[in-house]
Amino acid sequence: MGQVADRLEAKLRTAFQPEALAVIDQTNEHHGHAGWRESGETHFRIEITAAAFAGKSRVERQRLVYATLADDMNNPVHALSLVTRAPGE
Repeated sequence: MGQVADRLEAKLRTAFQPEALAVIDQTNEHHGHAGWRESGETHFRIEITAAAFAGKSRVERQRLVYATLADDMNNPVHALSLVTRAPGE
């Protein structure tokens, strides 16, 4: 993983203590799209399973993740695809 992916993972681990976490750089799949940069690490898929999401709607879960990563959004991160689960889902 690159520096941006490492930083995202560290922030998510600190905030949510997830059971499972995958930070996947999908930048190469978006070549030529808005926000794509030659330097990479602009488009990510995050799959996270954490107890913090139990009882929360999909939108509430996404808001928690976006709030955690707010400093990284738009620079350097252009886009996130999120899969958020509570344990057992």
